[in-house]
Amino acid sequence: MHIPTARTAQHHAVRAIAARGLAHPLTRVLLAAAALTAAAAWESGHRVTDIHPPITRHGKS
Repeated sequence: MHIPTARTAQHHAVRAIAARGLAHPLTRVLLAAAALTAAAAWESGHRVTDIHPPITRHGKS
């Protein structure tokens, strides 16, 4: 359950940064939520690559 929640929180924070800027109060709240959910995922045994799988290039080995 932590992985989808952490991924969603991070996506919301990125959208807020793009729309409102880094210093906006809503952005700061969403960044804090993303950090807390990522920490909860980490503490439950998930790693960064569980939330953000490596990007693979098409046609490259």
